[in-house]
Order: sequence, then structure tokens, then C-alpha cells
Amino acid sequence: MSFDVIVVGVGGMGSAACWHLARRGQRVLGLERFDIPHAMGSSHGITRIIRLPYYEDPAYVPLLRRAYALWRELEAASGETVLVITGSIDAGPGDGAIFNGALGSARLHDLPHEVLTGGAVNDRFPGYRLPEGTRAVFQPEGGFVLSERAIVAHANAAMAAGAEIRARERVLGWDARPGGEGVVVTTDRGRYEAARLVLTAGAWMADLAPVLEGLAVPERQVLAWLRPHRPGLYAPDRFPVFNLEVEEGRYYGLPVWEVPGFKFGRYHHRAEHSSAEAVRREVDAEDERLLRRFAARYFPDGAGATMALRACMFTNTPDEHFIIDLHPEFPQVVLASPCSGHGYKFCSVIGEVLADLASDRRASRHEIGFLGLGRTRSTRPVVPA
Repeated sequence: MSFDVIVVGVGGMGSAACWHLARRGQRVLGLERFDIPHAMGSSHGITRIIRLPYYEDPAYVPLLRRAYALWRELEAASGETVLVITGSIDAGPGDGAIFNGALGSARLHDLPHEVLTGGAVNDRFPGYRLPEGTRAVFQPEGGFVLSERAIVAHANAAMAAGAEIRARERVLGWDARPGGEGVVVTTDRGRYEAARLVLTAGAWMADLAPVLEGLAVPERQVLAWLRPHRPGLYAPDRFPVFNLEVEEGRYYGLPVWEVPGFKFGRYHHRAEHSSAEAVRREVDAEDERLLRRFAARYFPDGAGATMALRACMFTNTPDEHFIIDLHPEFPQVVLASPCSGHGYKFCSVIGEVLADLASDRRASRHEIGFLGLGRTRSTRPVVPA
């Protein structure tokens, strides 16, 4: 069977790419190894933070602005709520990377924001218990995306626009024709041809694109949901999402939504790297202890009974920035989604970027040069432990 574009991996970014391609009139095939949505990769767990004053690099902010617009466009197209606004807190020591990076991005891009002390955060949002010396950037447009619901919404919108999407079909390999024209994709159910190929396979990217070996390394991540002692303090209208640098590490969290618990996690949880197939998916007592200790210190009113513990995966690059680019040998192949644990919020706009790249194979309307594969030639690969 022949298509204009085949998308491998129909998770957050792949489902968005399918929609943007299909709505441009492209004949699209989306192939997903697991279910749509599923709990084997990086997009499950109900919610994902979205925040504007991006400490990681202010170059992400224009992409974020477009992401917000496209999440709202998806809501209009699907009739689903996928974006919830709570405000965001980016906080840590006054000389720390998170506070200063967020403040720098807010000022550079003229984002509405307030600078608060830890005490002021606690007074305004009593679910927090930050040290007085903490400095925080409060930005009113932060919030969260309903990650699994958004995948379903993107997939449904793509199929309504004519895309064909198939789940539980594993891609075994692909071949690119010489001269930059055409690909053949082989699965455990068939063989498909297309003019172009988009790889958005998350933690399986290096398996499908060996050029990413050592540059897209899976890491086990664990999230906790704890029942608040005072649930009202952790409702979306009283509890901004947070990105917090403390002596125990860097943590992130969200209000109660669906699961009856306040949700949070520690970036690079226990630094457990492996292949996607070998990632340990069960959760143990040490995972829970590490997370509960943080909550008891900084969010004591939220640190009640454990409601859920779930493992997922980051897929890390050496510098923790994304890789979104054409394959260096095969320009008809687009690579995307090793996003180092902070990519989901961008799925709506990255879908548009990937549609640009797969449509003309030259460039996107968006500035993505800083996410190119070429920069990794001067960085050291991530070596699994």
C-alpha cells in the first residue's frame, strides 16, 4: 500500500503529526506498536505540565506560544478539553538555574510574571511550604495538558481528516530509496510504501534510527499521587503547577485531577538508564520513599496516603534539548521526539513542525535550528548505566 507519509509512533507527537499532515491533504498512515493511547512509553499519567517562562532556553518560548494556540485549536476541532490553566511556579535558590532561567525568559519575551519569595508563594498558595529564601517566578498562563486525552483527540481529528491509523502493529524496519525519494516500511503485519517517513517512536528512536545511538537514551521515571490532607489546597484553581529546585534535586508537580492525589515527580528519578525494552516498569518501596520524603518537607498538607505510583520513561539527549531534524543520510526521513522529559507540552506545535518538514523536506516555518541533530556532534553521548 502507498501513502504520502508514514508516521511511526502514534503517541503525543506522532498523533499530532498525523493530524497536521492529514489536514493538509496528505495521505497518512500512522503505525503504533501498542494501544492508542498506551502506558508503555512517556505520555501516560493523565496530565503534563505546560509553562511559558522556559528556563531551559528562551528559544523555546515562541514554540510554546504556538503550542498554546494549537492546543486550543485541537479543543475546538475535537470538542474535548485538553488544556487547563492554573498558573506556574518556577522556583529555587536565588542564584539557581531554574529561577534565573525562568526570569530571563519572562523578561526577554515580555511575559506577564511576578517574582515572589518562598513565603509569599506559601501565603498565596497554602498547599506549598517553600523555604523563605526560595525565589520564584509566578506566571499566570501555566497549567497542564491532558496527555492521554490529547492523543485520542489528535488521532480522532487525524482520522476524520482522512488519515489511516493502526495500533498493535510493530514496525520491524524501514528502507529509504536512493536520491531522497521514497521509503518502504515493514511491520509484523505488512509492507507499506510512502514518499516520506516520520519517526516519533519515543524511547524506541535509537532502535529505529541507529544514527541516534547514544543520543536518545531511555531512563526510568516514577510519578506519585498522594491524597492531600487538605484536598481543597491542591485543586487546579488553588495550586499552580511547579518546577522546583531544592537540595534534594529538581522536582515538578501538578494539582489533583482524576486520580484523587496531588501528582509530582523528581527529574532523573534514580538515574536508571537502559534500552526501552529493559526499563524496569514495576515500582518499589525506595521509589515511594524518595518521593514521599520530598512531599513531606515541601508540601506537607499534600503528603497523605499514596493513591498511585507509576513508571514511565524519559528519552534523554546529552544536552537535554530535543532532536528534531531530517535524517543526515535520508532527507525523506524526519526524526523527532527524544525530548529529555520536557517535551509533551510542545506536541501540538511539533506536530506542525513535522508536517512542515515532511511536506517540503527543507525547513519549518518555526525556528528549530537549535534542536538540530548537527549540534550533537560536539557532545558526548549518554552512556546507559
